Amino acid sequence: MVDRLKDSLEQLEPPICPTCLIPMRWGRSELLVPDDPVTILHMFYCPTCNRTEKTKSFSKQVIVPPQKLSSPVSRLTGGGYFQL
Repeated sequence: MVDRLKDSLEQLEPPICPTCLIPMRWGRSELLVPDDPVTILHMFYCPTCNRTEKTKSFSKQVIVPPQKLSSPVSRLTGGGYFQL
């Protein structure tokens, strides 16, 4: 879940403070809706005038079926490494 929050923040451009006209700094992010689509609320603040701004981002959940997951390959079954 932390990786998803970091990825959503990397794709987001910080808002510009309407008073100071400088990019705002990230304050925190929190998960609003864990369902599909995932909704994440990002809060930014201006370091000069302390004005705050909220931005939402959305991402789809990726569901991988169990048969598509990677698994370790047994070298004993197909490679013939050990012949008795």
